[in-house]
Amino acid sequence: MTFFKPAIVAAAISLGLGALGASANTEIRLGHVGGPGSLFEITANRFAELANERLEGVAEVSVYGNSQLGGDESMLRRLRLGSLDLTIPSTVMSSENEQFALFEMPYLIEDREHMKRVRDEVVHGPLADAAEARGFHLLGVWENGFRQITNNVRPINVPQDLEGIKLRTPSGVWRIEMFRSYGAAPSPMSLSEVFVALQTGAMDGQENPLIQTYSSRFQEVQEYLSMSNHVYTPAYLVAGASWNRLPDEVRTVLEEVALELEDFALEEGARLDDELLARMEEEGMTVNEVDFQAFSDASQPIYEKFASEVDGGQALIDQVNALRGE
Repeated sequence: MTFFKPAIVAAAISLGLGALGASANTEIRLGHVGGPGSLFEITANRFAELANERLEGVAEVSVYGNSQLGGDESMLRRLRLGSLDLTIPSTVMSSENEQFALFEMPYLIEDREHMKRVRDEVVHGPLADAAEARGFHLLGVWENGFRQITNNVRPINVPQDLEGIKLRTPSGVWRIEMFRSYGAAPSPMSLSEVFVALQTGAMDGQENPLIQTYSSRFQEVQEYLSMSNHVYTPAYLVAGASWNRLPDEVRTVLEEVALELEDFALEEGARLDDELLARMEEEGMTVNEVDFQAFSDASQPIYEKFASEVDGGQALIDQVNALRGE
């Protein structure tokens, strides 16, 4: 009869458990800043649902929303380090590569059909290359949306109405520059901090797509909603350092689903805009439409600055303008 030493048995058990652990599902962590009901949450959850159906037994996408894993800047750092697998940055990408500031240009995108063409030819082109140069792999182009202004001081009809208003903006020098040129006092702040800032009066207002405003409950602490459509902001599903460690079959599925959801994100964004405008009026917000021509005229210096300071800036603007509807 053969007897095994306890140490050998323990080692064998340990190796066996290690093999089982290695064969278990790989967790793919996706973080975002969107609150409950936000378009970020809707799109991220749909992405996870479709991807997990195809990756069953191989890998599983887990979604961490509502800034659970930190703000945009923090999650991009973790992406670069490989401690987070996927995130959905928006405006913050302009701080990573100046070419993404293209989407800081006011009234650049005329509608979502225009954005589809820009997405396919510009974002999945020079901007994807710019992201890659910063260590980020762009899987899909989703939506944050057309941005509107809310505040507690007065309705905003023309740029001069923003004079002196303390306005929260996302991080990004071009958004700050734009609102400063309109006369506002812009200040960048993490989305998770904005409600209290508005509630206490530390900030007078903020600017976001309607779904981001509503899902963050800003309508509860804001009186005026001015429909300005001043900037259209895409959202980008991006991977970082951990991307190349994933098996080929997993990466293929993630990329396929990310692209499949691009039109879904646009359709959901349009649906939510219609629903939420009516809902926010019903809940007591005073709504007005801005003088678009006045804002467009006041925005020309921003275009000139972008064209002169950003490498290839004028070419990007020209490319986007060439894709406008006839």
